[in-house]
Amino acid sequence: MVSTLIPDAIRLDDKVAIVTGGAGGIGAATARLMTARGARVVIADIALERAQTLASTLPGALAVRLDLEDEDSIGAMVKRVVTHYGRLDIVHNNAALLGPDIAAIDGDIEDMPTSLWDRTFAVNVRGTMIACREALPHLRTTNGNIVNTVSNLSLQGHIIQAAYSASKAALIQMTRSIAASHGRHHIRCNAVAPGMTMTPALQAAFPAPLRAVVEGETLRPQLGDPEDIAEAVAFLAAPAARNITGQVLVCDGGLASHVPGLAGFRQFFGDGN
Repeated sequence: MVSTLIPDAIRLDDKVAIVTGGAGGIGAATARLMTARGARVVIADIALERAQTLASTLPGALAVRLDLEDEDSIGAMVKRVVTHYGRLDIVHNNAALLGPDIAAIDGDIEDMPTSLWDRTFAVNVRGTMIACREALPHLRTTNGNIVNTVSNLSLQGHIIQAAYSASKAALIQMTRSIAASHGRHHIRCNAVAPGMTMTPALQAAFPAPLRAVVEGETLRPQLGDPEDIAEAVAFLAAPAARNITGQVLVCDGGLASHVPGLAGFRQFFGDGN
């Protein structure tokens, strides 16, 4: 039997990767890691100056302004990448409408502003769909792949972030649809579902007492960092994951894996049990 093992299967040498929302948080951590593993990374973000600052520190990187509410902006981004590098191998759809001002009004459906719901879906779902649509013809020529950032909130009910959660649930179905439609074209599509991750935006949106509640239900001793999610994204984008497609990789420190009330049981029986 001929071995089909791939040497250095987590490497991304000579790959061209777009990371949307790449100027900060999970996106920036992913851009750094992919660069370290050999990729040439496009940092696509609405905050162009921040994207340029990061790109200046990464060999072979390119910063591009991206507005996911603007269809022309998305198409122009993909065109510029292919023109600049001559190829496209990986798209990490990480950008989303998320921040302290948004989190403050994204709550229960009963109080949901229609404008917020519409804008959340315009950015998180419609914008990501267009990015995938524009990228797919180029990914077909390189046997490329897509990794979408969703959320553990898209898999569980909560009393906050109803619009954000619903939009990320839609991305899970889109991930599966792309995987099903394009697998025979040698294109993979997967999603990563972070739990509460210690990005600057999250720390600004959620005060320490709320973060402590989640940390108490996490199986690890602390919440995840952006680098933890970047490792999952880079793995799914690499040849090592060639047989994984249409899947959601939950990266929440075990939060969703246990019975409700674990923190209370831990207090009753002690942390050693």
